[in-house]
Amino acid sequence: MKVDEEGFYNKLLDYHNILYLCHRNADPDAVSSAFALSEAIGGKVGLVDGCNRVASLLVDKLEIDVVEDPNPEDYDLTVVVDTSTIAQLNDIELCHYGVIDHHATTALTENAAFYLHRNKTSVAEIVYDVLKCMGAPIMNRTAVGLMTGIVTDTGHFKHATSDTFRTFSNIIESSGVEYAEVLELMASTPQDVSMRIAMLKTANRAEIERVESWLVATSHVSSFGGSASSMLINIGADVAFVGTVKENSIRVSGRAKRDAVNAGVNLGQIMEDVSADYNGTGGGHAGAAGIDVVADMEEILWACKQKVIEVLRNKKNPSSL
Repeated sequence: MKVDEEGFYNKLLDYHNILYLCHRNADPDAVSSAFALSEAIGGKVGLVDGCNRVASLLVDKLEIDVVEDPNPEDYDLTVVVDTSTIAQLNDIELCHYGVIDHHATTALTENAAFYLHRNKTSVAEIVYDVLKCMGAPIMNRTAVGLMTGIVTDTGHFKHATSDTFRTFSNIIESSGVEYAEVLELMASTPQDVSMRIAMLKTANRAEIERVESWLVATSHVSSFGGSASSMLINIGADVAFVGTVKENSIRVSGRAKRDAVNAGVNLGQIMEDVSADYNGTGGGHAGAAGIDVVADMEEILWACKQKVIEVLRNKKNPSSL
């Protein structure tokens, strides 16, 4: 059952022992959203498979009490946060659950007791609207978390909308937290030697295909695929796909510049389509998405690249004019 912000809050009031469950390798948007809801309504923040570097720093900085590898059966209700497929939860068995999400496609809503979905650039923005609806104060820790979630999920506002900026401004105004505090927290995120090596290997292995004036890059690395694909965008690619081997499957992280998205590239849809061809799982946003499939690395990277080429062929790239 689809609900609005008020309906979502009212549903949560029916439960006393709530688990706010984040996707594997949880990012700041997932962690901060789960934390904000737990602070305002009560409950626990759950991680099925750890969190990324910035989210880990957020957990330490805000002293967020998290439950690693939780069992949903131990709770009256599980609220799945910022997650579109069960694969992102390592196929954990969900019992009675709700969903709060912002992805273009969210398969988990089909069997949910209730769900709140909005086409926002981050779940943190949706959570802010829930808090505002219930009249909850935006405390310092909650504000820092939500602001960090918004900054990271929009690629430092590269994919932000007017609504994004409006919500961000409202959080600053209502909490008194300065933007500089969030930037300082993110700047203190360490980049260890293994990550720097991974970035260099990704660049060294990159294969570049030119489509008119667009550059599509593909590469592979053993870890840090998401950061690696973002790095290829930062150094010149318009669209980038980086594959990593995860146990018996291949994970591909995709990133696209705003100009490519405006030209029609929707990585969330592309990843969903490609994953379906290989009986995998995939999805995300227009400018950032991923898939998990059992396939040959070169084959799956080629399939992703071809989908993008079909879209970009005969389209002008404003950045090259």
